[in-house]
Amino acid sequence: MAGAAPESSDTSPPARPQRARWSRSKPIFFYLFALVLVILLPALVLALVLLNHNNRAQEEVVRGLTTATVQAIGHSVDREVAGMVTTLRVLSTSPELSGHQYAEFHERARVALAGTGAYLIALDADFNQLLNTRVPFGGALGPTSHPTSATEALERGTATVSGLFFGQTAQRWVFNVLLPVPDNQEAVLIALTRDAANLARALQSRQLPAGWHAALVDGENLVLAATPDTGMATGTVLPMRRTLDQPADAWHQESLDGEMVVTSEWQSNLSGWRVIAWASVDTVERPLGETLFWLAAWSIVIAGLAGLLALVIAQRVGWSVRGLRRDAQRLGRGEPVKSKAYPVAEIAEVSRALAEASAQRQSAESEVRFLMRELAHRSKNQMTVIAAMAKQTARGAEDVQSYVQAFERRILGLARSTDLLLAHGRAGVLLGEIMESQIAAFSPPDPARVSLSGPTVRLNAQAAQIMGMAAHELSTNAVKYGAFAGDSGTLTVRWRIVDDKLDFDWRETVPQRLPATERSGFGTTVLKSMVGRALGAEVERICHDDGIEWRFSIPLAAIDPAIAPAPIDEGPDE
Repeated sequence: MAGAAPESSDTSPPARPQRARWSRSKPIFFYLFALVLVILLPALVLALVLLNHNNRAQEEVVRGLTTATVQAIGHSVDREVAGMVTTLRVLSTSPELSGHQYAEFHERARVALAGTGAYLIALDADFNQLLNTRVPFGGALGPTSHPTSATEALERGTATVSGLFFGQTAQRWVFNVLLPVPDNQEAVLIALTRDAANLARALQSRQLPAGWHAALVDGENLVLAATPDTGMATGTVLPMRRTLDQPADAWHQESLDGEMVVTSEWQSNLSGWRVIAWASVDTVERPLGETLFWLAAWSIVIAGLAGLLALVIAQRVGWSVRGLRRDAQRLGRGEPVKSKAYPVAEIAEVSRALAEASAQRQSAESEVRFLMRELAHRSKNQMTVIAAMAKQTARGAEDVQSYVQAFERRILGLARSTDLLLAHGRAGVLLGEIMESQIAAFSPPDPARVSLSGPTVRLNAQAAQIMGMAAHELSTNAVKYGAFAGDSGTLTVRWRIVDDKLDFDWRETVPQRLPATERSGFGTTVLKSMVGRALGAEVERICHDDGIEWRFSIPLAAIDPAIAPAPIDEGPDE
């Protein structure tokens, strides 16, 4: 043992390395700024890596957008052409046409096509015009200006769309949609003709991306219509995508008026026309350069703002942490701590927790002081009760063994009451729980022989102890020569509140009359002396032919848990 102390002293850790470890601590700004760099630098590196793929991504986005827009323009043109085909099919069933009543058919078609921008032409087998609603019926008309499309329509036997041509009757660039009339010997073809310039509305029906232009061309690359910003007139040749062997959805770089452009197209299955869109290469690649510039600019701005914000946050957090340190020191000294509204929510929550802990500590210290006083009071009271029990038990004992057994049972009954007191504390013990706990140790197996009823009544410590001892003694008597002595006795316990008193009734019923006795044992002393004197109760014992009855009338003030009870008097030493 003598050598243990030096060994412990040699192995104890020195204090200086501990202080050195704390001296390496860094301010919170250091960690916040490091966090900014950890987040910002990888993000910048990742952005630079992604920019290598940005051009392709931008191209795919623009490709998808322009392709969708070009297709939408083409579908709009196709809907107009399909509408013309439908109109032709309706007009081909006209009875005036089948009856060769061309004047009436001319008038009917003119009225039906009014405001549509389309005109009806009827051709014979030599492709001469039988009627043309552009001019009054009966005027001189020549052959069609585009016999190639007429021949193709007859050969195919279905609706055919011509290319762009200059109409002699219209004296402008037009196109035809022709439909064969198989059952008519004179008018073998009817056609709807429209000015090609009218198709410009379809090109403007969808908004192209900025910097993009579009034109509608036929199979010969002749421009039927173009967006106004191109400066291309109808009938001119578009000097791009002249061959048809290029994939329709493929982008292709070509030269237009000395400038490199990117082109995209869509081709109609109905007419064979194509919608071609184009934009300069600079327009397509400009987003990459702008992205690089703005990335560099915003990186500098974000880094500066992040560093400034880290400094501000570090100052606010540091001030809050120092406040928490002072609060913790006050809590350690046992001083009251008040909650503070710190700018950081988590630190404010810790401040509230410290304030609550301080309040709980103050309350706990007050509670401990109260409990110490209560413990001293209850200990004195318990000692007085035990001393009274010992004296009364000795008076009724015939030998040491019976004295020990009786005294032990009464101590256990007191312990059960004390357990309830400890469980409920200052709130008070329920009278019903005391009765159940004391009677349960003596009651017979048949629960129907015991009946407990009454309102909820709470007892203070003294009243709980006395009523517990009273129930214990009454139960003991019931086992010896009362309701529990035989196989048919019953016990009924009732209590109620009347005016300012608790009326308590213990009624035992037995099949035979109880023997009369004048002996006053410990139970009678508890019931008459302690209950009556300590609780200020009126105690009445009534002997019936079929059993015994005890009645207690106890003032509510004597059992109120809010009122501290007076110490129990031992009573006279008889």
